[in-house]
Amino acid sequence: MSMLTPPGMGGKYRITGDRYPRMRRPRNRRRIVVAMIGAVAALGLSGWGTLQLIDVFTGSGGKARAAGKADCGTPESHPSATAAALPEPGEITVNVYNATQRSGLAKQTADELKKRGFKVGKVGNAPAAYDKKVKGTGVLLGAPNAADGPFKVLGTQLAGAASEADKRTGKDVDLIIGDAFKSLAEKQAADDALVALTSPSPKPAASATRATAKC
Repeated sequence: MSMLTPPGMGGKYRITGDRYPRMRRPRNRRRIVVAMIGAVAALGLSGWGTLQLIDVFTGSGGKARAAGKADCGTPESHPSATAAALPEPGEITVNVYNATQRSGLAKQTADELKKRGFKVGKVGNAPAAYDKKVKGTGVLLGAPNAADGPFKVLGTQLAGAASEADKRTGKDVDLIIGDAFKSLAEKQAADDALVALTSPSPKPAASATRATAKC
């Protein structure tokens, strides 16, 4: 009986030969799962890095960003910064016409406009198309683009004046005095209106914050 045969086995179960059974440690499934997750993550990072390199060398990312978002520091992203400045009173030539039956209104009004810094052109009676036909305080008449500048500035001097465009190409504008006209706006009120027009109050802080956040 071999020395490795357990006592009492009577030789029935004997271990023979020169090989002996070995006890193996059970495999750790948790380690296997962690190793698989790590391998997948490594492959993902590798692919992402490849895409970044392609983006850098082709410049496609910069173009996409440029197409999707404008630079907040450029004039294009702030339309108000590129808006044309309003003309000064001294840059506007005003022709003053009287469409009422009261005499002397055209010259009186022209003299006052000149004191307020406007250039005065023609002074006289209104053309037949407007003579005795203007019921309001007056009409501002000029080229189609006059509404973007001269009309706004001259309108601060005469409240309630209507504005119309004709086919002229010059920069001068007409002030046609109507039946409801009494006088130009008081100089202080006109000056305040002109300042408010050329230097509007800043927007509330909340609006500015939202605009900044969009950038």
